[in-house]
Amino acid sequence: MPKRILLVDDNPIVRRQLRFYLETATGFEVSGEAINGRDAIEKAQELSPDLIILDFTMPVMNGLEAAKTLRAMMPEVPLILFTVHRSANLDSNASVAGINAVISKVEGVTALVDRVRSLLEPA
Repeated sequence: MPKRILLVDDNPIVRRQLRFYLETATGFEVSGEAINGRDAIEKAQELSPDLIILDFTMPVMNGLEAAKTLRAMMPEVPLILFTVHRSANLDSNASVAGINAVISKVEGVTALVDRVRSLLEPA
């Protein structure tokens, strides 16, 4: 059974592109998509993903706020923050929220795919 990923981003174009790259490059399954942090929490409970990719800036609830709840609900599930707003302060806040990795959207999908693989296929 392939590993399942939940994508959380308010931009449908970003979600569609990420789904394509993740499923093509890794063979993992994108089992669901969410449009904000609150939606992510509901979908995570429903789908039990193996990994969750969160955008930082979203309406209703941002990625850091959602990460705190997701970490409490699913302590074993890796969380990745995929954002354009990379900074030392954000990295620190992400760590406190329980996020395993922060990847800048400027680094691109290749960096994201590499990190997904490292978290889901430990050596």
